Amino acid sequence: MIGALGDIIFKVSINDVSTFQDFTRSSSGRWATHEVHMQKPKGEFLGPDLDSISFKMQLEATLGRNPRYDMEKIMEYSRTGKPLLLVIGGDALGYYRWVVESLEQGYKNIDNKGNVLSAELTVTLKEYVK
Repeated sequence: MIGALGDIIFKVSINDVSTFQDFTRSSSGRWATHEVHMQKPKGEFLGPDLDSISFKMQLEATLGRNPRYDMEKIMEYSRTGKPLLLVIGGDALGYYRWVVESLEQGYKNIDNKGNVLSAELTVTLKEYVK
């Protein structure tokens, strides 16, 4: 197992390939700027901002389960705002949990019965602090 987002498992095996690529994590601080007459403004550090993570998933029916399963599951997460544990390499990322901030789905190949044979997801997570 490579990791997991909630109950979606990232893994590579002889029967199933379900992983991600182009993983990026962004962090920043929160700053206020105070105007001072006839001087440069003064910056004040307010604290850390929420981190965000984005990654892509290639889903192939020939490499495991039906791509629509993971697509529907992540869409459910985005619509309910459920905080999820994100684990990569056995370690949890972030201070608490993550929510699916946005999701893009691309159906790449569909058979003559409407089954999705391959798809690409772009997932953006936002850090969730309790």
